[in-house]
Amino acid sequence: MKTYLPGFSWKRRGVGAIVLGVLLLWCLGPLWWQFVTSVKTNAEITGLPVTYWPRQWTIEHYVELFARRPFARFLWNSFFISACATALCLAVSAPAAYAFARLKPRGGPVVVALLVGVAFFPTIAFFFPLYEVVRSVGLTNHPLSLIIPYAAFNLPIGILFLAAFFRTIPREIDEAGVIDGLSHVGILWRLILPLSGPGLATTGILVFIASWNEFLLALTFLPRMEAQTVTVAIASLSGGSLFELPWGLIGAAIIISVAPLLVLVAFLQRRIVDGLTAGTTAN
Repeated sequence: MKTYLPGFSWKRRGVGAIVLGVLLLWCLGPLWWQFVTSVKTNAEITGLPVTYWPRQWTIEHYVELFARRPFARFLWNSFFISACATALCLAVSAPAAYAFARLKPRGGPVVVALLVGVAFFPTIAFFFPLYEVVRSVGLTNHPLSLIIPYAAFNLPIGILFLAAFFRTIPREIDEAGVIDGLSHVGILWRLILPLSGPGLATTGILVFIASWNEFLLALTFLPRMEAQTVTVAIASLSGGSLFELPWGLIGAAIIISVAPLLVLVAFLQRRIVDGLTAGTTAN
């Protein structure tokens, strides 16, 4: 017989709420500070004592970011490169994941182990040979110099995530497709992928965010200002002198660069819930 101490559940919930609150503050604190900095005047940013709430709100940093700098171009570059890398990664990883999940190829566990190992390799390990390849084929300052590496670096994660999700789909669906005369390509395209909205959305979010936030390759492969991504543009922001940092501009740029990711995640979270509900209903 189980005994319950009076108030134990409330204490446990209280401790959980406190821990979650601390973690939430830890994660959102830097973003909040950047937002506060972006709406302060330059005098208040550098003045003492430090203010944690603007005395005078201003949007001059946001106006300057777009009026005097091609920041909209940087946002478009990041979006185009990240979206293309995500699409390419999903297009390659979906058939590979289907093969691992359904066809059981010979040596599959070894290949999966290799994929896991490659996923843990840092980007810097491939930096110098990749730079030589990009330079030799003339892709410097071209979006393909980032699209192909981003898709390749995220391919192991994409394959592992999608293969795990494909295994949750009943095999009876494949058998029904075979009875209807579908090939493996037809089963994947017409049956598996329509039921894999949650898995595709989750994998797409991870690949897109990783591509959007990447800095080292973007800094090296796209040196021309018109081709730069948003991460490189933020790092390149400078003040009126060598010893001055435009903290207001940097804060505004960070907020603007994070906003599309927040909107994308919020939108795809709804799609994930809808996909899970539709799959449950269909079954």
